[in-house]
Amino acid sequence: MCDVIVIGSGMGSLTAAAMLALKGLQPLILEQNWIPGGCTTSYPRKGYTFEAGATTLVGLDDHMPLRYLLDATGIALPSRKLDLPMQVHLTNGQTLSRFQDLDRWIAECDQKFGVNSSAFWQEAYTMSKFVWQASTRYLHFPPERTTDYLRLLKKMRLNDVANIPAAWTTTEEVLIRHHLNTPDFRAFIDQQLLITAQNTAEQVNWLFGAAALCYTNYGNYYIDGGLRNLVNPLVEYITSQGGNLQLREPVVQIEDLGDQYQVTTKNTTYHSKYLVSGIPLNNLLDHCKFPVRYAPKVMKSEQLYSAFQMGIAYKPHNQLESLHHQIHITNALSGAGSSSIFLSLSHPEDTTRSPDPDTSVASISTHIPNPKHNIISTEEWEQQLLNELARRDIIRPENIVYQHSSGPRSWHKWTGRAHGFVGGYPQYKHIKPWQMVGARLDLKRAYHCGDTAYPGQGIPGATLSGIIAATKLTNDWL
Repeated sequence: MCDVIVIGSGMGSLTAAAMLALKGLQPLILEQNWIPGGCTTSYPRKGYTFEAGATTLVGLDDHMPLRYLLDATGIALPSRKLDLPMQVHLTNGQTLSRFQDLDRWIAECDQKFGVNSSAFWQEAYTMSKFVWQASTRYLHFPPERTTDYLRLLKKMRLNDVANIPAAWTTTEEVLIRHHLNTPDFRAFIDQQLLITAQNTAEQVNWLFGAAALCYTNYGNYYIDGGLRNLVNPLVEYITSQGGNLQLREPVVQIEDLGDQYQVTTKNTTYHSKYLVSGIPLNNLLDHCKFPVRYAPKVMKSEQLYSAFQMGIAYKPHNQLESLHHQIHITNALSGAGSSSIFLSLSHPEDTTRSPDPDTSVASISTHIPNPKHNIISTEEWEQQLLNELARRDIIRPENIVYQHSSGPRSWHKWTGRAHGFVGGYPQYKHIKPWQMVGARLDLKRAYHCGDTAYPGQGIPGATLSGIIAATKLTNDWL
């Protein structure tokens, strides 16, 4: 019998497994795919290495979840700090540079939008600092037991209480208060929130909104070889502590036998004293043969997003200032859930992702709402995205060496996620942070992490969920 079975090998699962290995447990990780990492990984295709999605790496600053994980385990993560985290290409032809330095970013914002945004961004940045500092201090959040409340109260600081009302305030309301709810600025804010909180300003509370909007004001990083080199060191650490990773082991059934959990895959049956699920809650309910207390909180396809993703190998004709670009488009793609596309490029000094040192690799993504029922025209979307990249003089069609694309069906096949949805559960104003899905599945010895648990999507969010799941399991039983 295993100490603990961890279902899935996404960032939440790997974090929980690493933190439990640190406590002396030997996790068995069951992954349905042939490579670990879930949505946080890279994959080979035609000799090139593509990211599973266009994304940024943030979280290595003090108080952030990824930094907490690396410091706790001693894992070294070779990375390059980006000079310019992102550029945003607006529909009017202007390009915004999202500088990390706050004063420099405020000046850029005011110049391009013709607004006075200093007070807004100062407030947002201050709130974001609180959110990050609180995230790794309150590791029993959201509280699910009396002991959680007691532990939270012990760590409570008086100035933290002053920020609680922000959970009832939407980002839209803050924009209105600062007289910034103008069409152009609001469009910019909404598209930035879609790639960080999976929703727009009228739905995203200010706690999450401030952190989401200011992530470019913290360190953003790049890992040579792609995000698989974020995943692999975690796997190596877990196995070095006696843990094990089983690939191509899709879970089909989970049972509570009283003193242990029985997990049945397509290949065999496993038993463990503890269970941590890192797969989406939607999938988990299909597998569980015992009551899951968060079943009423499962979101339907109509509330979720998938992504249309393109991978491109190309010959760059110029040197761009940033590796990450959000491009706002005038004519939205038919059936798309946003008016922008997000582009991530390989670093010009990273020669490990292409057999040809003169060829770069790009990943492009945009939102697809209601993925269970939304049928898209792949060829049409490909052409529109390529036209937009050419119009912005970022990638020229004649320089493309190889391209491929994927939609909800591909995501479902690749990750096994219900409906092929990605990005976790979007933020909704009627769901306060303490009402989000917590870590305890059955108030026994089964736990949950990943981007459908608090706090949600992205590498920082999934990492924090894994830390919380491991913390609660440890405090409950070890």
